[in-house]
Amino acid sequence: MNRRRFLTTGIRASILAGIGGAGAMVASKAGAEQLVWQLDPAKCLQCGRCATDCVLTPSAVKCVHVYAMCGYCDLCGGYFKPDTKTLTTAAENQLCPTSALKRKFVEDPFFEYTIDEPLCIGCGKCVKGCSSFGNGSLQLQVRHDRCVNCNQCSIARNCPADAFSRVPLSKPYLLKQVNEESQAAELTGKKGSSDE
Repeated sequence: MNRRRFLTTGIRASILAGIGGAGAMVASKAGAEQLVWQLDPAKCLQCGRCATDCVLTPSAVKCVHVYAMCGYCDLCGGYFKPDTKTLTTAAENQLCPTSALKRKFVEDPFFEYTIDEPLCIGCGKCVKGCSSFGNGSLQLQVRHDRCVNCNQCSIARNCPADAFSRVPLSKPYLLKQVNEESQAAELTGKKGSSDE
């Protein structure tokens, strides 16, 4: 065998091995479940970076309301600013900078709070207020109908609490203190949620 034939045979073998390896990798990825980014609300610090670090404007991170946890309070720490003098829906009393959190009277003394997700920028101010002065029923989550599932999520890269991780697409939402049946119901629009 001469030198030219040896090199030609070696290059062909390398190309075939590369194609076989790529085919095996594609086949293994097809068999594995797809992973998506999600925020763990138990670790979240409500730092505001979800609103500013996402590649999308507004962010794919939205506030969700876990109704099973909510106390339907008249004085909601996620809705009202801490120094509110009167419990009215006036803009100066609301904690949300975009008025994405809506308040509706149910019966004395209960109010229902819903999120207008297209208005929500994922700043976490309502979540921080609800966690500080309430029961934590307002939580941040990556909404997968908006998220482009970047290979390197810019929010995850800059998250000070390391609250972002990859989760299976079959169970894409992580909610604290709620069982799995309630999670599915909460995020599919039950109980007055304004999710599309």
